[in-house]
Amino acid sequence: MKLFMPNKSILIVNAISVMVAFLIHLPEMIALSDMMPDEVIFPGMHWTDVFNEVFFTYLSLLLLFFLNERLFRFGDTRVNMGWKKLLLSFLVTWIASNLLGKGFVALHQHFDIPAIDALLHHYLHPLRDFLISVVVTGSCYLMYQNRKSNMVLLENQQLRTENIANQYETLKNQLNPHMLFNSLNTLSTLIRESSDKAQDYLQELSRVLRYTLQDNDSHSVTLAEEMDFVHAYLYLLKMRYEENLNFDIRISSDALQKKLPPMAVQMLVENAVKHNEISRRHPLTVAILTSGDWITVENRIQPKLTGNTGTRIGLDNLAKRYRLLFKQEIVVKEENSCFIVRLPLI
Repeated sequence: MKLFMPNKSILIVNAISVMVAFLIHLPEMIALSDMMPDEVIFPGMHWTDVFNEVFFTYLSLLLLFFLNERLFRFGDTRVNMGWKKLLLSFLVTWIASNLLGKGFVALHQHFDIPAIDALLHHYLHPLRDFLISVVVTGSCYLMYQNRKSNMVLLENQQLRTENIANQYETLKNQLNPHMLFNSLNTLSTLIRESSDKAQDYLQELSRVLRYTLQDNDSHSVTLAEEMDFVHAYLYLLKMRYEENLNFDIRISSDALQKKLPPMAVQMLVENAVKHNEISRRHPLTVAILTSGDWITVENRIQPKLTGNTGTRIGLDNLAKRYRLLFKQEIVVKEENSCFIVRLPLI
């Protein structure tokens, strides 16, 4: 039977068979316990007779379960189990149970195997065959539905996992080209201004891009790893803006091993630089602070003269990544002329 049923189903079938075998012969066992007048209802009955009847019923139930599994493939969730097949299973089980009962009677008569000879016991056989058929067919169908339900849940979970992975890769890939484009623009400007600065910038840029490519398969990084990357990125920014761009970084050591999506803090710094005026007249300070399970990136709002408010693609993508990976929401707000973004640390 193990070839056709998983281990859990074998245990369930055995448990059902034992329970039904005892319940089917409950009247005989009650009679033997002197709770009923056994000499009138089941004359000449002994414990060995009842034991053999219970044991044979148990074996019959196992055989009927095996027969249904082979003929109707209840264990195969790919099979469509309609009401016609279910009715046919019931009829086959009823006939097989009746034949098995007659076979046991024949064994008793020809080989003197202990069994109950009382007339009432034989009258009860058709009712017991019917009950056994209901139990076997119903149990097979319930186990089939349970397997099918579990299979559907598993498939849905696999599809959901694949969908999350695909969405995540799509969102992450939208960020990398954007950062590369901005970095190359900065490099182009530095080449015109100073070749030495451009060379140093190019070395740091290669280090930043190498980190980006190495972490392309990571869905999350520690804050310590992210801040190592951010410091390299800040060096690139300082090369261009010099004293006009400043950073206030206060990171608690307790938060360094907590997780967040890769390049999350870098993207917020990049947004602050992109959307605000940075000049000698209006220098910009970007603060990166941790508090409990949050990291905050904030800056004073200094709109560029061009009035470009941005598309918020970067923030929207970051929010989606948090939802997909951690089921968390980021906080974006404007307060006291400051633009503030708070990211959960996991």
